Amino acid sequence: MDDAATGLVLHPREGAAFRFDPGALCLELLPTGGPGAYARYEVLHRPADLADWIAACRLHTGEVSVDDSELAAARELRDALWRLTEARAAGLAGTAEDYAAVNRAAAVPPPAPRIGPDGRRAAPGPTTASAVLSAVARDAVDLFTGPYADRIRVCGGHDCQLHFVDTSRPGRRRWCSMERCGNRHKVRALRARQAGGGEG
Repeated sequence: MDDAATGLVLHPREGAAFRFDPGALCLELLPTGGPGAYARYEVLHRPADLADWIAACRLHTGEVSVDDSELAAARELRDALWRLTEARAAGLAGTAEDYAAVNRAAAVPPPAPRIGPDGRRAAPGPTTASAVLSAVARDAVDLFTGPYADRIRVCGGHDCQLHFVDTSRPGRRRWCSMERCGNRHKVRALRARQAGGGEG
């Protein structure tokens, strides 16, 4: 998990774009679509779509070429992560099949970290989509087996299914983004108070 990253900018079909930081690399893959009812949100249609996601995610790998088999592997990993994340958010364990999918992806060597001539962390060298998916899967292993495993949450918005890991010190994060669902909740609560006050 990488607490220093700032997340992704999401562009919902309705409403304005907003920044979403799920708190973990593996959870950044989930807004690209998913199994079952989430298939209608699918954005990974072509290899170039996965390449765009890789360029936007917190790994900062630079340009990566993607083939059809890697696109299929990304969707398989993402769907397994969806089911596991939903299970964990509900206090359940998840299935052996989904954990096996994560382990298959994690078995590939991830992008190699590099240090620059200034002594600071540098972007990884040329890599593959399979290596990036390995980093995603390894991040999921860290999340599901680490100290934040019981802090995987679903946004409290009434029509939002975004998942995040609550890394806040008090552990009380409720929203995918205060900018979006948190603000919507405040507006609804204010309107409800105003309507209630006007009835007296």
